[in-house]
Amino acid sequence: MKNSVYKTSAATILMLGILSTNAVADDDDLQEMEAISKQFSLISFDEAKAKALAAKPGVVKDADLENRKFSKGWDYEFEIVDADGKEWDVVIDAKTGKVGSIKRDWF
Repeated sequence: MKNSVYKTSAATILMLGILSTNAVADDDDLQEMEAISKQFSLISFDEAKAKALAAKPGVVKDADLENRKFSKGWDYEFEIVDADGKEWDVVIDAKTGKVGSIKRDWF
């Protein structure tokens, strides 16, 4: 029984990933992120997404480009669902491409 639950969960996550590959951010958000990244010489959304998924494999559920407090730069923030269905927040420094943090999202 557990095995079929795991298979069903894995299949669901896979299908959500396939169906929502381009639905990570709506077109306006993605265009705004790309414009900001060009204006401030940041890494692209696609580069940041690849780095986030390399750090925590799974399916990207949501993504944002956030200005850090006190003008300390920009971060890409990704919500990623792993194969077990757990949600993670992955922060990528938008200037350097370094992983800033990986934290389990409990809520």
